[in-house]
Amino acid sequence: MIRRYWNINLEEMMKAGVHFGHGTRKWNPRMAPYISAKRKGIHITNLTRTARFLSEACDLVFDAASRRKQFLIVGTKNKAADSVARAAIRARCHYVNKKWLGGILTNWSTTETRLQKFRDLRMEQKTGRLNRLPKGDAARLKRQLTHLQTYLGGIKYMTGLPDIVIIVDQQEEYTALRECMTLGIPTICLIDTNCDPDLADISIPTNDDAIASIRLILNKLVFAICEGHSSYIRNP
Repeated sequence: MIRRYWNINLEEMMKAGVHFGHGTRKWNPRMAPYISAKRKGIHITNLTRTARFLSEACDLVFDAASRRKQFLIVGTKNKAADSVARAAIRARCHYVNKKWLGGILTNWSTTETRLQKFRDLRMEQKTGRLNRLPKGDAARLKRQLTHLQTYLGGIKYMTGLPDIVIIVDQQEEYTALRECMTLGIPTICLIDTNCDPDLADISIPTNDDAIASIRLILNKLVFAICEGHSSYIRNP
C-alpha cells in the first residue's frame, strides 16, 4: 500500500482537543505507549502517534475506496451522531448513528429482511398507499416506518456486509466491534485512554468525547475516502 500525504497537522489537532484523554484513574494500561504525559489529573495523548495511525488509516481507506469497497461508520452517542451522519453522507458511506441493534452484521439475513420491509414501507408512503389504509393500520405502519428510519436509515442502501467499519468510541460501540471481529471485518477505531488499542485493526488514539476532535478525525478519513472514489473514477 502506497503511503500518501494527508495534511495531518499537530497544531490543528491540539486546537480540536484531540490530545485530551480521560482522568488518570480511568485508563487502560494498554494505552501507555500512546500517552505522553499527565496534566491536572488527566492523561495527554501523544499526538505524534495519533498522526501516524491516522495517516495509516487514511492510506487504508483510500486504497479500499479506489477499489470500490464499502464502508460503514458507527457512532451512536449524542456527541458523535451528527458528525457521523454528515461524514458518511459526504463520503457516500453507510452509517449507524442511533442505537446499534445487536446482530446487524452477525445476523445479516434478519437485517436484510428488516431493510426490505423498510424499503417497502417507504414506497407505500411515497405512493400514498399508507394513507388509504384504515386509520389504525396506517398509524401502526407509520410508527414502524419511523422506527426503521431511526435505526436503519443510514444503512438502507446496504446490500451486503461492509468491507471496512469505522467506529467512534470503542467502549460505546463494543457490540459493533465484537460483531466485526467475529466476522473478520477490518475495523478502524477512534480510541480514548480508557480503551484497548489491540482490538481494532487500526486504532487511532484521540479524544472521543469532544465533538471537534471526532469531527477532525472523521473529516480526514472522509477526505481520503473521497479521494479514493475519485481515483477509481479516473482509473476504472
